[in-house]
Amino acid sequence: MTESIIEVILACLVILLLIFGTFFIFSATIGVIRFPDIFTRLHAATKASTLGIAGILIGAFIFLYARHDIVSGKLILGIIFTLLTAPVSAHMIGRAAHMSEVKPWSRDGIVRDEYEEAKRVEKK
Repeated sequence: MTESIIEVILACLVILLLIFGTFFIFSATIGVIRFPDIFTRLHAATKASTLGIAGILIGAFIFLYARHDIVSGKLILGIIFTLLTAPVSAHMIGRAAHMSEVKPWSRDGIVRDEYEEAKRVEKK
C-alpha cells in the first residue's frame, strides 16, 4: 500500500462531497417535479441545486489539487458565480411571479399574502 493516510482521507472527502452534491441535485429535481407552485419549486431549484453544484465543484477542486497539483481557478469561479447568481435569480423570478399576481399554493385554500399586506401598511 503506497498511498499515505492523507491521500486516503482526501479521496474519502472527494467521494463524500460528490455523493453530497449528487444527493442535493437529485432532491432538487424531485422538488421541482413534485412541488405544487412556482414559489416552492423555486425554493427547491435554488437552495438544493446550489448546495449540490457547490459540493460537486468543491469535490472536483480537491481532487485536482490532491492528485495533479492543479489549482483550478475556473472551478473556484464556478462556485462563486453559482453562489451569487442562484439566489438573485430566484428572487427576481419570485418577484416577477408575485407582480403577475400568481397566488401561492395553500393546503386549505386560504392564501395569505404577507408581502402585499406589508406594502399596504407601508403606503399608509
